[in-house]
Amino acid sequence: VEWTDAERTAILTLWKKINIDEIGPCAMRRLLIVSPWTQRHFSTFGNISTNAAIMDNDLVAKHGSTVMGGLDRAIKNMDDIKGAYRELSKKHSDQLHVDPDNFRLLAECITLCVAGKFGPKEFTADVHEAWYKFLAAVTSALSRQYH
Repeated sequence: VEWTDAERTAILTLWKKINIDEIGPCAMRRLLIVSPWTQRHFSTFGNISTNAAIMDNDLVAKHGSTVMGGLDRAIKNMDDIKGAYRELSKKHSDQLHVDPDNFRLLAECITLCVAGKFGPKEFTADVHEAWYKFLAAVTSALSRQYH
């Protein structure tokens, strides 16, 4: 992925403002509620059978924070995101058997939570465009093992 200076600045500036323990759980909860078929990958999380159960589930929140923390790997390796996620892609493909489209769904949920948190004054169209490109690079890297 080639980044313009403006894109790189927008992504890094936004990332510094993101609280992973707020956005991560928000995104993970949204994913499991809006796309309930993704719940099959989280059978060890206990009760996630209702929206209320998902909202109150500490393991869902913790995994959301873990996922967001994992984005730091991409932030630190923006010039080699595919390389940075090689092993994680392999794990999600070979061991966890995650449908790669779920990465895109989660990226959408992350974006919605970020947009909701920061609003249009901070999450401008230009920032949104750069963030979308960044998450698309991450989802592509995570899906790479599937090709």
